[in-house]
Amino acid sequence: MIALLIAFAAAYGVHLLYTSVAFGWNGPQPGPKTERKQRAQTSDVISGLGLGDLNLGALLSAMAVVAVLGFAIGTLLFGGVLPGLLIGAFAAVSPVGVARVRHERLIESAHHAWPGIIEEIRLLTGTLGRSIPQATFEVGLRTHDGLRPAFEEAHREWLISTDFARSLDVLKQHLGHNTADVVAETLLTAHELGGGEVGNRLGALATDRMTDQRHRRDAAARQSGVRFARWFTLIVPFGMALTGLSIGNGRDAYGTPTGQALVVVALILVLIFWVWAGRIMNLPKEDRVFA
Repeated sequence: MIALLIAFAAAYGVHLLYTSVAFGWNGPQPGPKTERKQRAQTSDVISGLGLGDLNLGALLSAMAVVAVLGFAIGTLLFGGVLPGLLIGAFAAVSPVGVARVRHERLIESAHHAWPGIIEEIRLLTGTLGRSIPQATFEVGLRTHDGLRPAFEEAHREWLISTDFARSLDVLKQHLGHNTADVVAETLLTAHELGGGEVGNRLGALATDRMTDQRHRRDAAARQSGVRFARWFTLIVPFGMALTGLSIGNGRDAYGTPTGQALVVVALILVLIFWVWAGRIMNLPKEDRVFA
């Protein structure tokens, strides 16, 4: 039995070597790992992190660079490897946080275009006599860059199936946002019911979306002072640390085992409060009722 397993392992190893040299296949799988599958897996990883279509290689490179810089600064500043490792680990995560914030802001700016989209659909269906599907895709294909790819996929589904409900499902799936869900369901209801109330329904929906966006902008504006104060959870402790290092034998005190332990505890507390302050300032997200 053991000899059979050894023979099988040897044969499989020869297969991997031959296919690697002859065909350029990589990995331990018996066949080639297709480029499409690799792209899909990479896309799933990026989407799971909430980073949109960011390049994973560029993200990992940025994380490595800032991790090394953070480690070097922490080691030189506090005279120990452990604080350097802690600061380096925190710095390595920072590109992910920055990328997520940028992606979320891009999504929000894209969804600020919805009231204008709805109003334009209302004008096309009321004044120019377009059908709701025709007006929806006519407006969607020239709207904000953050929304256009989803409209293109939904339009492709419409051209294939002429099923408006199915096309709107594609739109909702690609956008993944409560506003898109509400707009899609309202458009579908107006399309199925028809009648003279279509314009009124779309006008009411546009007003509702504008009101919601105005309230969110007001809430974000009121948080500006708190967001500025949040930076003091980083600036003040590091300022005090630099002051302590420059006074008398402060640097020697930081280099002792007790000093290193206190530095690590202080860094952990600073990071905890930084993350906690960011979480409590997040505006609540609307639940996707029609997902």
